[in-house]
Amino acid sequence: MSVVGIIAEYNPFHSGHEFLMNQARYIAGDKDPIVVIMSGNYVQRGEMAIMDKWSRAKAALESGADLVFELPFSTAVQPADLFSLGSIDQLAKLGVTDLVFGVEDATQNFAYLGSKIAEIPQSHMDFNDYSQTYSTQYNQMVAREVGHEVNEPNAILALAYAVANHNLGTPLSLHPINRIGAGHDDDLQSNGVVQSASAIRNIILHSQVNAELEQWMPKKEVQNLYQQKAYPNWNILFPFLKYRLESSSVEQLHDIYQMSEGLEYKLKQEIHLARDFTEFLRRIKSKRYTYSRLRRLALYTLLNVTQDDIIASFNDEALFLLGYSKLGRNYLKQIRKATAANIISKVDQKNSRQGSMHLQLRVDRLYEQIMQVDQNFGRRPLEV
Repeated sequence: MSVVGIIAEYNPFHSGHEFLMNQARYIAGDKDPIVVIMSGNYVQRGEMAIMDKWSRAKAALESGADLVFELPFSTAVQPADLFSLGSIDQLAKLGVTDLVFGVEDATQNFAYLGSKIAEIPQSHMDFNDYSQTYSTQYNQMVAREVGHEVNEPNAILALAYAVANHNLGTPLSLHPINRIGAGHDDDLQSNGVVQSASAIRNIILHSQVNAELEQWMPKKEVQNLYQQKAYPNWNILFPFLKYRLESSSVEQLHDIYQMSEGLEYKLKQEIHLARDFTEFLRRIKSKRYTYSRLRRLALYTLLNVTQDDIIASFNDEALFLLGYSKLGRNYLKQIRKATAANIISKVDQKNSRQGSMHLQLRVDRLYEQIMQVDQNFGRRPLEV
């Protein structure tokens, strides 16, 4: 039996994701399940998702997924290595045997590259050049040690998947699939059938939501967009971040997860001068930190996520079941007792007191305030 896994954000779900789902179905066949582990209401680059986790899970299920689980915040909002490590580990616990992912060049042997990088001594990864970002130095190290340069966004993430997968006791079979259409962060392509998620988000945020989106997204998902009360983005969140930074002491900010090298002083200094979030990022940017790293830090700060919160979440991670098909429900019944994964299908007072579910509820409260829709309590898995 093959169990095919997909790691996703679906921010939002679009025709490129449908294409990958179809490729996963080709590998799985008609009788084997597709398991999706998906970031919740906050995504890796340090932003709120443009649509809530339930809408995105439903789109995935209607396009062919059999099980959709929410990836805990503590793993979802992380750099590629930690994001991949947590995601791959959870898929393995769910009995997944094959991983399908999109890349710019599917001819690369990611299993081989992952094994070579996993064998590099840790001392070779102690980067001390503060004039360059960690990711730049990491890519240079990969090119030097493996003899292969990896610069494309999806290939970098795929390489992180491969390294994490190599470290599993029983690695998954890797199935890289060539992306079609626009690149990861490309602007809107005039004749493109598949647009980047970034381009679609820009249309949603800066233009009126209209039927044009149906060219690139499932029609039902566009209808959900029409009904949304807000489209979360950092322009909405910036006043809350400003209040948080101005009302917190330096000592309190020092405890925020990933707050290092005196960044708390820099953030407090620049927040007074910045007129919006984009300007704020430019003011705190340095060669040492990428924009994604700083957006994640801003999000941790806004949500008051500390080092202790992340450790507690890592020590007690649970997967929240967002939805299933008939095939998915039958597979879940098979593995419930055998799996090492902590699966939660209904949030209650007991399972929300600690660990990743406790943190999940806490950070989702802000999302609920903006969207005016409950995200956890009272919600049951979708059946499609």
